[in-house]
Amino acid sequence: QVQLVESGGGLVQPGGSLRLSCAASGSILSIKSMHWYRQAPGKQREWVATIASGGIRNYADSVKGRFTFSGDNAVNTASLQMNSLKPDDTAVYFCKAITLVGATISDYWGQGTQVTVSS
Repeated sequence: QVQLVESGGGLVQPGGSLRLSCAASGSILSIKSMHWYRQAPGKQREWVATIASGGIRNYADSVKGRFTFSGDNAVNTASLQMNSLKPDDTAVYFCKAITLVGATISDYWGQGTQVTVSS
């Protein structure tokens, strides 16, 4: 079992920055990859970024060059630095961890944190 808690959301003006954090606890050694998703009002949840074993990162085209996903193993925290924010980035942001225990793959989600980009 893995527990995830997101933080760092809030209200920011267009062009501003926010840093989201995802704190993991529980069976953290079983985590193989971590991900950020977001869900805007009335829209489906969409993938934003991934950091996998070995530090390989991937980003959705809509955030590439503006968002940076980093991990700090010392404090079991994954962060999403979001720069040059746009109103279209407004959404609830969710952290997800994928774990592998034996041959069993599982995923765990945090509760989400609201990001609002507005003047």
